[in-house]
Amino acid sequence: MPAQGTLQAAITAVAVLAALALFLSACGTGGTGARDEGPAHADSVAGTAPSAAPVPSRTADRLNAVRLVKADPAVSAEVKRELKPCVADQYPVDVSYGDLTGQSADDVVVNVLTCGDAVGIGSYVYREQGGSYQNVFKAEEPPVYAEIDRGDLVVTKQVYEKGDPVSAPSGENVITYRWSGTRFAEAYSLHNDYGKTAGDGPTPAPDN
Repeated sequence: MPAQGTLQAAITAVAVLAALALFLSACGTGGTGARDEGPAHADSVAGTAPSAAPVPSRTADRLNAVRLVKADPAVSAEVKRELKPCVADQYPVDVSYGDLTGQSADDVVVNVLTCGDAVGIGSYVYREQGGSYQNVFKAEEPPVYAEIDRGDLVVTKQVYEKGDPVSAPSGENVITYRWSGTRFAEAYSLHNDYGKTAGDGPTPAPDN
């Protein structure tokens, strides 16, 4: 009996150790746990399936950017005509969420691009007001692209000289806008000539 009890105890100990090893292995390799996600920056295509771990945002639900732009009377008919799927249901839009106007809900920046060469043909900012999103900024002089940079709205417009191919502009104008409480006002601008070591430097915004 003592021998049988000793054998049974040894088997039990081995089983416990095996279970513990399996548990530790699963924690180290199989489980992902909580994921650290960066800020919502740009969704390259509207309708992209959400990730398994949603990115925290002050906007409860991601907007349907294509529907928002098409329903916006401030968007030109030309941009709306160009806003069509490139492949299947994938639309050529970049969408960014962030704080531009200092309110609790995220502001939304939408860039509409061309399918072939991804040239920006329209940039828009939407602000939540009374439960819906309203257009508070637009730029439709292609090529144009807008983004959020440390709370500022930065709009880049490429500059073409006569004879420049679409793939090789001569330079760019970078304009920074800040929210004044009711609208975006130009803070300063910068011009860069491509192929040169430095641009012309910041240009103060004109007095309004």
